[in-house]
Amino acid sequence: MTVIEMFFQHDHPASQGHFPGNPMIPGAVLLSETAHAIAAGLDSAPALYQVRSAKFLHPVRPGDRVLIRFSRDARGEIRFTCAVETRPVLTGQMACSAPPTAK
Repeated sequence: MTVIEMFFQHDHPASQGHFPGNPMIPGAVLLSETAHAIAAGLDSAPALYQVRSAKFLHPVRPGDRVLIRFSRDARGEIRFTCAVETRPVLTGQMACSAPPTAK
């Protein structure tokens, strides 16, 4: 299991307008940033990933630190969970066509 920390700035531009007085990071941004962080953690290009499933459980707010926990099996299937503190906010599965790198 690999763990990566991601931080959304208090003034993150994607939160403007989502929603006035109750800002949150849009799900598409959270999923995109998660995919990019996992790709970087596996030393591969984000374009090699295909999201198979994603379930948004709780909102992520500007200023939140998100912990991404993921694992990859031999077939390239990646299961991930994102959490703010101990609360899961996103779970899902992706596939990667790049071969695993030796670390």
